[in-house]
Amino acid sequence: MSYFHWIAGCVLGLAWLWRLVDAAVGVPKIADISGLQWDRRPLGDPSNPKVSIIVPACNEAADIEATLARLLALEYDNYEVIAVDDRSTDQTGEIMERIASAASPGRLKVIRITDLPGGWMGKPHAMWSASNRASGDWLLFTDADVLFKPDALRRALAYAESERADHLVLFPRMIMKHPGEKMMIAFFQTLFVFGHRPWKVADPKTKDHIGVGAFNMIRRTVYEALGTYKALRFDVLDDMKLGKVVKNAGYVQRNVFGEDLISIRWAKGAWGVVDNLTKNFFAIMSFQWPRALASCFGLAFLNLMPFAGILLAQGWERVGYGVALFSMCSIYVGMSSKSDIPPYYFILHPLSTALFVYTMLRSTFLTLGRGGVVWRGTFYPLDELRKGMM
Repeated sequence: MSYFHWIAGCVLGLAWLWRLVDAAVGVPKIADISGLQWDRRPLGDPSNPKVSIIVPACNEAADIEATLARLLALEYDNYEVIAVDDRSTDQTGEIMERIASAASPGRLKVIRITDLPGGWMGKPHAMWSASNRASGDWLLFTDADVLFKPDALRRALAYAESERADHLVLFPRMIMKHPGEKMMIAFFQTLFVFGHRPWKVADPKTKDHIGVGAFNMIRRTVYEALGTYKALRFDVLDDMKLGKVVKNAGYVQRNVFGEDLISIRWAKGAWGVVDNLTKNFFAIMSFQWPRALASCFGLAFLNLMPFAGILLAQGWERVGYGVALFSMCSIYVGMSSKSDIPPYYFILHPLSTALFVYTMLRSTFLTLGRGGVVWRGTFYPLDELRKGMM
């Protein structure tokens, strides 16, 4: 066991320490557009680019009114909102129509979709349909439960134009009301920092890319050059894949913080996070079960072994594990400055790891057992999902 602990401890300690140092240097380089320098008011300027905000919604009656009300109150003069009722069976469409009738003429357009064509997933089809009706120089794709502050759009646009960005992602502030949500989202953020390196997104020499369903803003010309949402018409991870095709094509991509410029209640409780990720996790593994099982092992080793090793190893064998735990805890401390999750949630990291491994296994076995994915009440066969992946 001695050799195992020396090797495992050194590997884990170096892996976590390297990511900590990389993040400590890189994260401060990510702009925060809630700062004073981006508080610009270009109202009334005829050169202001027009923005088309696209909001797909399927059975979102509980949230859509608050979302549209916030969007219609944005402090920017040259924009339109296109809300898509994607085959809802609740009152989503009726709520959209009621709000549109009371809005300024042309500010809010409503599209009602009753049938889904073959070869499409619902959300990409809804966004593609709306983009065909859009007249903006920029397209902003967002979700039906995202809450915008009045200055969110003009700040984001001021930054994007200043940086000459082609695609901009604004990270949302997560609204969390229960410890289970905080525990799971803290782990998700740690995993994101470890695997995606958002501070490298702006570097054209790297493959790091970003896409977030809450705020994907892209120049219209770039969107069309990439093939529109037709290129992602059957991809479960359409938001991240949009960022991938932008980066791979050599366009300028940026991601920014913004405090609570946009906010979202992503899940209710720990099991809400599990349910939300069950659809996506096997897709992240390209629907390959050997890759999914290997990822479960890697996830457990990377996140659980430092805790187990510090207890099982003896003497100096513990040094590597201690470095890994210190680095992991430091990442939690750093993340707490950008979220409402206290750093002491680090002590729940083993529990959240176990739940994430469970989620990966659940996603894999449910998808294989069903022969596909059920999303918003529609079944998508696995063979088609594999063919449609970008």
